[in-house]
Amino acid sequence: MKRAFGFAFISFLGAVSCLSAKSSVPDWWVLGTARFQVTAATSIRWEDCLNQTAEWYRGREAAQIADNVLLYQRHAGGWPKNIDMAAVLTTQEQAALFRQKLEDDATIDNGATYTQLIFLARVYDLQKIERYKDAFLSGLDYLLRAQYANGGWPQYYPLRRGYYARITYNDNAMIGVMKLLRDISRKKPVYAFVDETRRLKTEKAVQLGIECLLKTQVVVAGKRTVWCAQHDEITLAPAPARRFEPISLSGYESVGIVRFLMEIDHPDAQVTGAIESAIAWFEKSKITGISWITRRDPKSGDSDRVIAEDANAGPLWARFYEIGTNRPIFSGRDSVIKYSVAEIEAERRNGYRWYVDEPAVLLSRDYPAWRKKLRN
Repeated sequence: MKRAFGFAFISFLGAVSCLSAKSSVPDWWVLGTARFQVTAATSIRWEDCLNQTAEWYRGREAAQIADNVLLYQRHAGGWPKNIDMAAVLTTQEQAALFRQKLEDDATIDNGATYTQLIFLARVYDLQKIERYKDAFLSGLDYLLRAQYANGGWPQYYPLRRGYYARITYNDNAMIGVMKLLRDISRKKPVYAFVDETRRLKTEKAVQLGIECLLKTQVVVAGKRTVWCAQHDEITLAPAPARRFEPISLSGYESVGIVRFLMEIDHPDAQVTGAIESAIAWFEKSKITGISWITRRDPKSGDSDRVIAEDANAGPLWARFYEIGTNRPIFSGRDSVIKYSVAEIEAERRNGYRWYVDEPAVLLSRDYPAWRKKLRN
């Protein structure tokens, strides 16, 4: 559905003055009056902003959304998560966002920050509007600052207490950051505007990140397996996150890590060994003869996710495997480990991806292609 923007010249002098009094801000913020001329309609949601044609990024709609993205950027340089940044903003909402710029909710969780940077780079590449470049470089600096000395990235930066400070592979957060930095370090044309000093920093950051990936691969009985969704930021040991995300071997996040390692040019023996070990674990850990389906609960009438026997189903993998036994494990909000998904409460059973099929493509397509590339 199309959503119309109103035309507005909005004054943010008070909000900008408040920010300026506390710390320095990019020049484009300190305007006395920040003008966002938004007259056309938007036809997409933020989740679709990286799936457009090259010509679209050259257009007015892309610029309108980019201005929204700048409004959401925190002073630290990153962005908060779970927001439709393509949505229309009222005058009051725009003013409120200026007052929120000092919030400490910038994160790499759920695609935040690195997705905004990819978008801004595409728009700047074709429109050459300097404030998009400035915002991009501020966000890039944020990612470089956020990296731990051991190569990992926390879920939130500035750091928060608890699992937010863990090295976060969950939902491909760290891998998303590393893919962006790798594209910059390899001089992908859309990032040609990044100066050489920063480019060299991204190169170093990627190498440190790879070292972290290799160090955190879980070893069981002397054999490398895969990764936990989170690892302790100091010891690098597997670590829990939310109450229903226990210490485990991840059948989902490990796929993105292996794919990233497969894209390394001229991998050394340590990298190839890590890949081969993970592939062997995926082969060993696949589950056949079942489907993860939604059915109607005969008692409540509500939909319910259940396991059903299905001889024709493709392989599945559990989201979490117990370290040591390699048994699939499940947990509700009480954090009690169960060995059957049917034993956890309905809210968590239906509200989380307990089984995944992404490793199937890794095994059938990506791994053979990688082996072929090594031979050439």
